[in-house]
Formats: sequence, structure tokens, C-alpha cells
Amino acid sequence: MSKTQRPEIDTSMREEDRVRLKPIIGMEPGRYLAILYGLALLLILFILLLYPGLSRPGSVILVRSEPWGAAIILDGAYMAASPAEIFAPRGQRQLELRLPGFEPAQVQLEVGGRVFASRFFPRREELHLSLQSINPAEALIQAAEEFAAWSLAGEPNVVYQIPLSLSEGVYRLAPAALDPAIREAMGQTLAASARFTLTRGALRDLSRAKILLDSGGISPSPISLLGSAGDLLSYLEANPRAALALAELLRGEEEALLRRSPWYAQAQISAPVQAGPVPASGAVIQAGPLAFRFVPSDSSLSPGPFYISRDIVSIAAWEAFLEEEPHWGQDNMADLLDLGLVSHEYLELIFYPGRPSEEISAVSWHAAAAFCNWLSSSLPPGFESWELRLPTEAEWEYAARAGAIAYGDFWEWCAEPFAPLSYLKIPPGTREFSPERPLRGGSWINSPGSVDLETRASLPPHFSSPFVSFRPVIAPLESSP
Repeated sequence: MSKTQRPEIDTSMREEDRVRLKPIIGMEPGRYLAILYGLALLLILFILLLYPGLSRPGSVILVRSEPWGAAIILDGAYMAASPAEIFAPRGQRQLELRLPGFEPAQVQLEVGGRVFASRFFPRREELHLSLQSINPAEALIQAAEEFAAWSLAGEPNVVYQIPLSLSEGVYRLAPAALDPAIREAMGQTLAASARFTLTRGALRDLSRAKILLDSGGISPSPISLLGSAGDLLSYLEANPRAALALAELLRGEEEALLRRSPWYAQAQISAPVQAGPVPASGAVIQAGPLAFRFVPSDSSLSPGPFYISRDIVSIAAWEAFLEEEPHWGQDNMADLLDLGLVSHEYLELIFYPGRPSEEISAVSWHAAAAFCNWLSSSLPPGFESWELRLPTEAEWEYAARAGAIAYGDFWEWCAEPFAPLSYLKIPPGTREFSPERPLRGGSWINSPGSVDLETRASLPPHFSSPFVSFRPVIAPLESSP
């Protein structure tokens, strides 16, 4: 055999390798296999074409409403918001549409069904209902309440979008605004809503609502647009914070003109500070032994205007506090411990190598808050609508980013209850359920680079760590955490 020749392989099947099906009850394999395949095919066709219609008979109903957005209630169960397609089981059904500020619309349906191929070609019906407003002005107030609630959420981002509550409410009620009395009442609601226009999203919603109201829900004319713009400016004039949102939308000379206006200057403080001009960024006032630097609200990310102590509270300032409030001294440790206001390390000023020597430390959150309350009596004239307290995390971080404070000597107490994630806010009134308070800034004992502006820590409010101190802020009363 040559090297290029291959051995022949016997591919013939031997008799012992053959598989033979045996007859079943005298029926040859070819016949009963055909019956089995046929039954399997019939079962598949039954499951696909008949079973859905037999097990779940009914119809798909396209429900439309005027105005849209009404809740679709089928036999007492919420299904969707109109317009929407819903499945209704066969038989007598009660369908109801509900929308705040409108009379509910009810209808009795005799729903049919289709048995064959209902999975692919369901029986369809269409229903269109109009809702009548009970009191259009009152219905718009409900939309305005939702608008005001969303004003606290800040600018929308990739995580969430803010609904256009106010303008959608006007759109639904625009036909009723043909009545002059209703139109005037709705206009008053929009004027009141301007107080909550704190973001670009809110400004867009308010503007759209005013334009829709003036145009009756249809495309506005150039003349009506001019009138709407004039009214909007008069609405917003009473809300200085709206100037900040408007400045974010304008460009070029219009933006520069707005930023030079008294309206925008007032927006940077949001409340009267003192007689005279608006303080410039970095302006300093004195309250007792502490000097406070002004931090303006010059960005949509700002928590609002406030003054922050240039320095951490000094040992000398703390001793002045103890002279008038001696019950916070170490001589009263037993009572302070019993009340749960401090821990055993309270005011133990151990001067480790590298520790700043002029600043107080080992102060509990409760003691720091008591110091702020004591210093409040030293606020200068013109600050009746302001308060002296610990800073919120947002205020502390904004001041640090703006370069208004130097930090890193001690961790610093912040005012609000601690939330594990910085974007989770604990509602007022639930303070007692948050066992810790935030700390920001790091201390002299932390290794370089281990703490930055966004580093957060926390301790129970009675803890008195030798690495923790505080600095107060002066802020408008309305910004209290």
C-alpha cells in the first residue's frame, strides 16, 4: 500500500446495529408515530389558538379621556392612566375614570370575547369619555400643591424627572378658563405658585402654565406671548430666588443685564441681612468672639446664602461660653452623662503631637448645639430673621468648595440627622430615629489624601471624640435643617 493510499472503511450497517420499533397493540410503527405527531401538533395549536380564549375570555379596550391622565378603574381596581389599553374580562363590567378636580365618569360595559386566536388577534373595543370639572380653580390648586412639593427636589437629573404638574393642570382646565371669573382665579393661583419657582425646571413649568392659560390651551399668538411674559415677570418679582433660575436660562447680554440688576442681587441673600448694600462674597461680620464670612448663593447648587465661622471654635470662645453656661463644664459631668448629652471623653483636651493648640475638641454634638444657642444672643442688628446654628452638610461642603473656610484641623459636626447615603434626606420630625450626626472635613491625625471634600463620617451625638470640633453658621430661619 502506497503512502498516499488510505485504508477503505466499511460503512455498511450490520444487522445487529439496526433499531427496529415494535408494533403496539398490533399497530405498525409508521401508523402510531403519525398519530403521535398529529396529536402533538393539535396540542400545540390548541395551546396557541384556543386555550387563551377559553381560559381568559375578554377584550382589549382602548380608553381615552378628555382631559387625558385620568385613572382608569375597572371593577374597583386601578388599571392605568388614560390613554391606555386595558384587558377587560368577558361579562358585565363597571369602568370608572377619576381625575382630581373632576366629576368621576362611570360606564357599564358588556364585554365580549373571542375564542379563536385571541392571543394574536384579541377582540378590541374603544371607549372615549369626557370628564367635567367640579371647580376648575380648586382643581388647579391641587396641581399647584404638587408643583410646590416638587420645588424641594432641586433640578431634575438622570435619576429622576420632575413632572410638569402646574402646566399640565392648566392644560386640562384651559377650556374652563373661558369664564373670566375662573380665569382670574386660576391666574391668582399661578401668581402664588411663583413663590416656589426655585429651579429652571419650575420656571419652565410656570411659564408653560401661564402661556397655556392665556391662550386657552391652543397655540399662542405673538401678542398673547408678550402679555404672558409681562405677567410672569410681575409674578416672579416677588420671588428673588427666581432670578437665579432665570439667569441659568439666559445667555449673552440678557444674562449679564439680569446679573447686574437689583433683583438678582437680592436673590443672593433671599432675605434682608442688614441696612445697606448686599454684602459681597467674603464680607465678614462679628458675633460674640467669632468672625463669620458671607457665602452668597451664586449657583443653582448653592444651599442658599449664609455666613460661616472663619475658624473652628477656639478654647477661649468655649471658656466664655462656660462662664455663662457652667452646667456644660466638666464639673457637671455626672449629670451630663446621666442625661446622655456627653461621653466620658468630654472636654479631655489631650495635646497630641501635631494637634492644633488653640481650638476646642472633644465636644459632643449636644454641647456644640448648646454653644450655638448661647451665641445666638450676639447676632448683630438686622438679623432678626436669621439663626445661628451648626451647618448642614450642604452648607459646610459648599463653603469649603468656595474657599470660605480652611478645614482639616478637626472633624466638624453638622446639624442634620445622618443618612447613610448623602442624597437620602431624613424628614423633619424624625430626628429622634436617626442615631448619628454627620462629620465632615477630617482631622490632623488623618493621613494625607485619606480625606477630601466629599468624605463623610458620623458619630452618635453624645460622643465626645478628641478629633472632633465644630464651627457655627448664620443662616436664614427658613433654611433650618
